Parts: sequence; structure tokens; C-alpha cells
Amino acid sequence: MNIQVKSSNGIALIPIETRLLADRKIFIEGEINQEGACIFTKKLLILCKENDTAPIDILINSPGGEISAGLLMYDCIQSCKTPIRMFCMGTAYSMGALLFACGNHGRYMFPHSELMLHEPLLGSGVRGNASSIRSISDSLMDTRKKMNQILAKHTGKTEEEIEKATGFDHYFSPEESIEFGLADEIVSFDKIMEG
Repeated sequence: MNIQVKSSNGIALIPIETRLLADRKIFIEGEINQEGACIFTKKLLILCKENDTAPIDILINSPGGEISAGLLMYDCIQSCKTPIRMFCMGTAYSMGALLFACGNHGRYMFPHSELMLHEPLLGSGVRGNASSIRSISDSLMDTRKKMNQILAKHTGKTEEEIEKATGFDHYFSPEESIEFGLADEIVSFDKIMEG
């Protein structure tokens, strides 16, 4: 989608994403995958290089996705010195919820947004001999522990409390998200306009 922008050279059509990036807004939408994680990293690099003190708004509406892609995004957010404000607009499930919880300068939810946590899932079509299956299982348990440690760090909960909450698909309203330490505040759309 393109929008019209006035300049000294007249009116130009530019992609809406370009205009929003100029306002320091990055979207995580749809399924989290390797391609999206690389694009996200490039956008974060550009904004941090331009100005490392002005906040960046990350707006999430995602059902989750690949753990490795999400952890790449998480590592970039965590090592970024620039203030990061997170907004959940709609849903932030699974890896989307973990990314939302790691904001360092405010974690905001719209009134009807929803978070969901669960244990890492086994990919479909897993096949192999007994040794391979055991290796996959061990890796999955290691990943679960890593994810629980990350969530414990950002919520103030113990790993045991996180493990109990992620043992099934656990949905959180904005109020429950704040109580659990996943979010900081319920806000309206106007909050995004402040940045």
C-alpha cells in the first residue's frame, strides 16, 4: 500500500511501511519466520544507527512462529541500547508474547488485546529412529527451559511459575497480563501517536 507525501518536488507515492519506519515504528505481524526476523533486524539496525536515544515502537499482532527466528529478534531487542516500546494490538501468541514481554521502555496493550503462552511445540512430520527422537526430545526440553528463563526474567515470576503457566495454552487478558508481569499498561491507540 502506498501513500501520498508532499515534498519540495511535488507529491510522491511511497510505501506506507517506509513512512511508518521514518516515524520509528516497526511491525511484527503474521507468523514469525526467518525472513521476517531478518527484515526486522535490518529495520532495527537502521533506526538505532539513525538515533540511539529516540524510542522505537514495535507493534505486534502475531500468532507466533519459529522459535529460532523469534530468538534472533529477541537477541536484537535485548542488545539494543535504544528504548523499545512494545504495543500488543490484537494478539501476541507464543513467540509473539515472549517478544512483547521483553520491551524495555513500556509494554502496552490495547483494551481488547490478548496474549497467549504455551510450551514449545514439536514440528509436524517428525520422523527418525529412536536415537533421533530422543535427541529431538532433549532439544525440545532445553528450548522449553530457555524460554521459561527468558519469561521469568521479564515477568519477575519464578521458572516454576512460568512452567505451570505454559503447560497448556494459557490466554491472558490485558488485566491478567499486567498481573502476571507480561505487560505494564492498558492504553488506547493515542499512545502510539505520542512517539
